[in-house]
This record gives sequence, structure tokens and C-alpha cells, in this order.
Amino acid sequence: MSTNCQPGILAPVPKFSRYLEFGMRPDADPRKALKALAARKVDDGAIIGIGPAVVAKLKGKVPALRPFPSLSGPACNVVSTQTDLWIWLRGSDRGDLVHAGNGVADMVAPAFGLDRRVDGFMFADSRDLSGYEDGTENPKGAKGVAAAVAAGQGKGLDGSSYVAVQQWLHDLGHFNKLSQKHRDNIIGRRHSDNAEFDAAPKSAHVKRAAQESFSPDAFMLRRSMPWADANGEGLMFVAFGKTLDAYEAVLKRMAGEEDGIADGLFRFTRPMSGSYFWCPPVKAGKLDLSAIGI
Repeated sequence: MSTNCQPGILAPVPKFSRYLEFGMRPDADPRKALKALAARKVDDGAIIGIGPAVVAKLKGKVPALRPFPSLSGPACNVVSTQTDLWIWLRGSDRGDLVHAGNGVADMVAPAFGLDRRVDGFMFADSRDLSGYEDGTENPKGAKGVAAAVAAGQGKGLDGSSYVAVQQWLHDLGHFNKLSQKHRDNIIGRRHSDNAEFDAAPKSAHVKRAAQESFSPDAFMLRRSMPWADANGEGLMFVAFGKTLDAYEAVLKRMAGEEDGIADGLFRFTRPMSGSYFWCPPVKAGKLDLSAIGI
């Protein structure tokens, strides 16, 4: 399928990932670092996203980009930790990703300092650590492209994508003590066969996040992966869209802004971070940064 988006966006999730988030240093000029990134050949081994502060500093024109919102709802909080540069490294060998990550960090210094580094991995058949399948309702083929890739937004923007990135921390000890019925009700699907069931409560995640239940439809392309380290375990949630509107509509419903009902997921997990980024399109095998004057 031909498109000028970064190829990793439409590719399946890899075996291993390294997620890097950078903050722009005070008074730094990001142009040199961004030019270095734009000089690299683009393949599915890395996806690069640029935050709103960088676009503003360069007086770029990416109208659909904005900072990640901070939300509060019934017994839940959604935090904003907006950073300035996101690089998702993807591959089949963790050691290779370590070296690639170190190389990228050196490349973007001194303009950007590393704020967050998370290593992700595939679990079973791309399941969350809760044991439930993730991304079951992802649009496929041409529908996936239509949901994830910008079109009709103008030169330097068409072929780009907007991504929401959150690190969620699970309390698996609590979750695993719940009965199977309660766990299924939190998700809205049976663990045994992944089938959605109509009798799930209104707080079930599949009901809160049903993409076709919004107006307009809130379709997005999710590419999430588990993480685990000395600080805990959870899910690196990654969702690409042609704008950020679909994701934000779902997030607000999950937090209970529409009807005061929070998503059942908040019973065992919470977001530790939240950022939005613009993933530039590709031109002649390199990042096209013309929308931000590079």
C-alpha cells in the first residue's frame, strides 16, 4: 500500500521496542538536531515525532498539533507530561536497540536531553500483560491508512501522522485477585475467546472506547506494547491518527467527562505520562520537515 507516511506507523508491532522522549534544553536551537534526523534514511526501525513546543519555536505550521491535555474524572487522573521529541526504536534484538538509542541521543544533543526511556516487548500474540488482546478493533488496510495518515491538510503535512503516547502503570497484583468475571467486565471481553459481550457494564473499556460510537467516528491505529522494569510493569500506549481529535474524544469519555462514568481500566492501571507528537511525512526516503521550515 503506497503512502508517504513513516513506514513503521503501518507496520506490525516489533518484538522489542525502545521509546525515547526528549525535552528541548533552554535557549537551544533544535535545527541542527532535526536536520541530522532528517538526513537519516527512513525505514520501519524508527518512528520520529516532534512536539508542539518545537514546532512553535521554529514558527512552523502544523495546525492539528497541540499539547496533551490533563484530565480528572471520577477516581481517575490523566496526566500531561508533554515532551518535545519522541523516537520509537523498533527491532528484534534488545542489544541493537540499546546501541541505536545511545546513537540517537548523541545525535540530538545538546539541543535535546533525555526525559524518559522505556523498553517494550511483545507478549504472547501481542497481548497486554493483563492477558487480554490489545488493539482488537484496529482498522485494517485502507481503513487503517485513512484513520492514521493525514490527507488534504496541505503540502508538508499530507502523509504525516499525529500520535498519542502514554506510559500506563498496572497493578497486576490487584487485577489478578479479582474474579474472572470481574476482570472480563473491566475489559468488556471474555478472556477465553476475546469475544465482546453485550452484558458488560457501562464502565467496560470496550464500551468507553468503542470508536464507532462517537460522532464523527473516532478511529485510530493503536500500536501499544507492554513494558516492565524495576519500577513496575504496564503498557506503552501508542495511537496514531490523521488528527488528534479521535484519541482525545475517547480519552475524555474514558475519564468520565461525558457522563461521570470512568473507564473500568482505572480500577487496575493509571497513566504515568502523556504527550502528543507530529510524525512528519517522508519524501525521497527522508523525513520531510518543510512544514517547520527545515
